[in-house]
This record gives sequence, C-alpha cells and structure tokens, in this order.
Amino acid sequence: MSGELEAFIEYITVIRALGKKSVSAYRSDLKSLEAILGKPLIELDSASLFSSLSQYKNKRTLNRKLSSVNAFFDFCYKNQFSGEKTKLKFSKIPKLLPKFLSYQEIQNALKQIDKSTLIGLRDYALILFLYATGTRISECLALAREDIEGEWLHIRHAKGEKERIVPIAAVAKKAIDSYLDEMTKEKDFVWRNYKGGKLSRISAYKITQKYLGVSPHVLRHSYATSLISGGADLRVVQELLGHASLLTTQIYTHIQKQDLKETVEVCHPMAKETA
Repeated sequence: MSGELEAFIEYITVIRALGKKSVSAYRSDLKSLEAILGKPLIELDSASLFSSLSQYKNKRTLNRKLSSVNAFFDFCYKNQFSGEKTKLKFSKIPKLLPKFLSYQEIQNALKQIDKSTLIGLRDYALILFLYATGTRISECLALAREDIEGEWLHIRHAKGEKERIVPIAAVAKKAIDSYLDEMTKEKDFVWRNYKGGKLSRISAYKITQKYLGVSPHVLRHSYATSLISGGADLRVVQELLGHASLLTTQIYTHIQKQDLKETVEVCHPMAKETA
C-alpha cells in the first residue's frame, strides 16, 4: 500500500472518525486497485483508472469504487500530494424509491401481537420504537436504558460515531416502559432475546418479517416518509436520521411531489379537463 494511501486511511479513521465498515470498504477498494494496476494510485491518470474499473458491470458497485477513488484524490489534492484535482464522473443509475409502510399498515400489524407475554411486549415495543425514532437497526440494538432520557433518545452508537438526540413519541415510550417493567433482571441493554441475552440483528429481522413482512430498515424509511408527507423540513429530517449529507435525505422528496400531484388532481378544477 502506497504512503499516500496509508495517510488517507489514517485520515478517515482518526480525523473523520468513520465507522470500521466504511474504513474497511475504502481500504479494500483502493488497495485492490493499486494491486491490479501495479503502481500507486497517485501516479495513475483518469484513463487508466476507468480502464481498470470497467470490469465492474454492476453500476452500483462501480460507483462505490469511484466514490472511494474520488475521496482519495480529493484528500491528496487538499494535502498537496497532488497538484491536479481529479474527479471521476459517476455512472448514472435509475433512482430506486425506498420501500415504506403506511401508518395504518403498521397499526394493523401491531394489533396481531399478543401483549400478554414478555416476548409480545418486546415485539410490540420494538416495532413502535423503530417507527417512532427512525433509528438504524444497529443503533436500536445498542440501546441502553440510560439512553432513554424522558421522551428523548440519546443515540450514542450512531454511524460514523456521530451522536444525536431524537424525540420518542409518547405511545412508543409507553410501550417501552411496559416492556421494561416486566423484565425479571436488570440489564444495561434494552432489547433482549428469550434467554435474556442481547437481541441479535437476525432476531430483529425475524420480528419485523413476522408481523410486517419487511426488514427493520423499512421502518426507518417509513418514519422519514411520514415526516416528509406531514410537511417536515428536509434538513430537520436529515438531522433526525443522522445523514451526513442532505443528498441522502433527498430521496424522500418523491413522496412530497407525489402528494402535491395527487392534491392538484383531486382539488384543481382543470385537473380532469382534456386538452
């Protein structure tokens, strides 16, 4: 691995404090390119890089590699390792709209849960919590009792090590309290399996699949969609979701546009007229 690449990895690890998975992805992408091309990335021109990256037929994989390369070259330029500002263009990908559930669909699913058992109370509280806070499943499963401060949630194990605070709806807080009140043993973490151990990602996935037929992440999309549909400011939603860039949050604006279109079609007198 070249010296410039080592410096970049140290920068994203220490200064930018990216998560372990992100750092590992950057390192893997850039090291493999240096190995394939047989020389430091800093010495390569755009044509050589494009030629090497052309082997990736999947456009999403290609764009991830391009993103890694662009981040590296931007670092090199800003730190005067390179006198040329190189930026490779991304491949165009059709936008995939995020899958989401309506509030009514979630309500219907919650009615199926038997809350007379501890497991039922847990499943009910977990689904409500995910929909009420929009947390990532990793953030949710890392939740400790002390992270719930009244009707506020302190997310300490966020992506990129960036802590944030989000409100919890009263109905979700009540469900969590009911679940925790039935605990037989005091534990730091909130979500537990039937043996009393920490709930795993696979178990959380099975819970949302059982009642909703979707992954836990769809509840995060549902949370964001509900906020946008209700008129929430995009930057507020960005803050609540913990997105580093507003561009990531903008995928939800299609909901707002669709609502506007349907409103015009229903309410405007010219909507039903033909040309």
